[in-house]
Amino acid sequence: MDFKKMFSYQFEDKQWISKLGIGAVISIVPILNFALSGYIVGIIRNVMNGSAELLPNWDDLGKKLSDGLILFGVGLVYALPLIIVFLPIGIIAVANLISGNNNLQDIGHVIAGVGSVLLYCLLCLILIYALALSVIYPAILVMFARQGTFSSCFKFREVFDLVSRNASPFFIAWILSFGAGLGVGVVIAIVNLFVGWIPCLGWIVSLAISLASTIYLVTVYAYLFGQFGSTAFGGNQPAG
Repeated sequence: MDFKKMFSYQFEDKQWISKLGIGAVISIVPILNFALSGYIVGIIRNVMNGSAELLPNWDDLGKKLSDGLILFGVGLVYALPLIIVFLPIGIIAVANLISGNNNLQDIGHVIAGVGSVLLYCLLCLILIYALALSVIYPAILVMFARQGTFSSCFKFREVFDLVSRNASPFFIAWILSFGAGLGVGVVIAIVNLFVGWIPCLGWIVSLAISLASTIYLVTVYAYLFGQFGSTAFGGNQPAG
């Protein structure tokens, strides 16, 4: 795996300003911003296929939007366990409201007392599930970039085999993506701290920096897992 260009390959593209600029604008437009997920998939595909230009053009916006909407649907399915888990928490909240009613105070306290124990257990399960999902999701993206179908995101056996057979490059990519996000986030926070206090101009600069850093990190993330996919599949990729 070649990680040397993860921070610089973007600027080798002659149209990097327009490509990243359009991506930054699209990221803040409701509905249309789903295309940004499609753009991530496009970069992963290009890296996996060894394309000369790793940053895709935006001339196929419909395809990127379609891919993004598919991934949004995938995200909803994976979020179902969290939604189901949060339902008891809602019941607990209602119980706490009931406990404020003098007529139902005893019942409310009993329900809330039992619920508080369940709440801590549920929160632990949520954290474990969310952490596991954050780890495995990049492999799901690679599978989708390779096969391009909704069902490919739920081939659990293939996804886990993909990660287990290529654990070293996968976790290197995951750690680097996490570190890049953390490092850029700290830098942006420091910059915003200095310019954010300036009325109007400072706020505009802060917004511009935030958008630029977001699209930049997207390209770093996609490149890392594109490299992982290229290593895992040996550069033999079917069209997405």
